[in-house]
This record gives sequence, structure tokens and C-alpha cells, in this order.
Amino acid sequence: MKLLALDTATEACSVAVNIDGEVIDRFELTPRRHSRDLLPMVEAVLAEAGLRLAQLDALAFGRGPGAFTGLRVATAMAQGLAFAVDLPVVPVSTLAALAQQGLRTHQSTQVLSAIDARMDEVYWGAFTASDGLMVPVAPEVVVAPQNVTAVAGVWFGMGTGWAFREQMAAKVIDCQVDAWPHARDIATLAAADFKQGKQVPAEQAMPVYLRDKVALKKSER
Repeated sequence: MKLLALDTATEACSVAVNIDGEVIDRFELTPRRHSRDLLPMVEAVLAEAGLRLAQLDALAFGRGPGAFTGLRVATAMAQGLAFAVDLPVVPVSTLAALAQQGLRTHQSTQVLSAIDARMDEVYWGAFTASDGLMVPVAPEVVVAPQNVTAVAGVWFGMGTGWAFREQMAAKVIDCQVDAWPHARDIATLAAADFKQGKQVPAEQAMPVYLRDKVALKKSER
């Protein structure tokens, strides 16, 4: 199968094409430039793969949690491209993508993903490996670091939320704080989801924020 994946949920912007397990990707840290850089990156990976948009089987995107504006950029792009050529869309958790990256780069089969959610909170999820794919073992949440509870077992930490490691009750053998969700891992997870029929029409591809507040009020600062 041929699948294009996008992610702009954090400061990173990434795109990947998965062609029957072979991945071509682009990844850059481009804070506040996602809307400018995303489409050229899409065009670049498709050109390198020798594919036209209409030749794809599906589109995928990092559906969150993550930055509100970034999530809207990826969602809108995925929807727009899918509408243009009548393709289904596979939304993928950015926390799951971080966990998949932990498996890919560190061979860690138990990963605690944490993304700095600002406002003194983290987006949080726990994942274990099953047949080469990371699957959730608890609901994804947004909590204050001191409210991240201990998790039984031996875990590896992935993501910017681990900058608050000292405040968390959950313990890890090690962590990669400078890890960002990557379209390469979204493409891997999305390909498996597509085969299981978890794709949706473009109009049903929605971001997952986990919270409604964008910023603290003056009285809360």
C-alpha cells in the first residue's frame, strides 16, 4: 500500500511516504512555520517517491494531542489533500507515534510518552509493543507533572514532557527529552490501522486536543 503521513503537532514538522513498508521522509524543527513548510515537504517526498497524490491509498496525520494551531494545520492539510483526490484518512495519536519512535530507535518495548502541554501540564500515555507496533495500555490524558502516577514495570521515556521528570512519580530507566512525534512513525502505525479498516472519510478526520483551554488567565499565572 501507499500512504502519505503528516505531523505538525509540536515544534517539529514532518512528512513521510510509506510504500509497502519502505519509508521516504522529511523532518525539520520549524516552530511557527508549519503552514508555510508543510506543503513543500509533501511535494518533495512525493516527487522522491515518484508518486502522484491520486496514486496513494490513504492519508494519515498526527491527530494529537499537541499544540492547538499545529494540530489544525495538519488536520486541514490532510483533509484538503484527501478531498482533492477522494482518499480516506487515518488519524494517529502523536503519543503513540512517540512510543513507536522509542521502539524504532531504542528498541524499547514499553514506552511512557510525554509531551510538554504548556500551562504546567503534560500530555501523557503508556504504550507496549505488540507485533512490532506500540499499543496503548491506558487512556491518554493531560495532567500536571506531579499528578503523573507510577506505572509498574520497566519503561523508557520519550518526549519533551520528560523535562519534568523529577516531578513525576512514574520512573523510567532512561528517557529522550528531545524526541518529537515523527511522520515516519505515524506512517507505520497508520498502515497497520488502514489494513484493519480504521480509516475515516476526510470530513470525519478531527484533531484530539485532550483539553479546551489554550492559555492561562492572568489570575492563574
